[in-house]
Amino acid sequence: MKEIMAIIRMNMMNRTKQALSQAGISSMTAKDALGRGKGLVDTTLLEGAEKGYEEAIAQLGQSQRMIPKRILSVVVPDKLVSKTVKIIMRVNHTGKSGDGKIFVMPCTDSISVRTGERGDATLDGA
Repeated sequence: MKEIMAIIRMNMMNRTKQALSQAGISSMTAKDALGRGKGLVDTTLLEGAEKGYEEAIAQLGQSQRMIPKRILSVVVPDKLVSKTVKIIMRVNHTGKSGDGKIFVMPCTDSISVRTGERGDATLDGA
């Protein structure tokens, strides 16, 4: 099983949740976050700020604001990883900076607190 963590735009959460649910993947966790990607970093400003140039520091402060995002976490059996990633990408792709990132990480076990079941049996699509 794998954990898929997606950082997406706030306004894409409902569409993403609907698309995953329609595909039989309804179990997920979401939380609010603030962040920025590398696309918003002006490396010349960073270099100037590191050297202590006040103009660069002032400009960097304006351009490096943190953007509200949503972090979505979904744990799925290995057989659903590709499908889940494709759905998240399809729904969230606009072609513009800020579309988000997806991370796929190993998950060694899953345990249902209520039933004591373990492994894939606790997941959607198992």
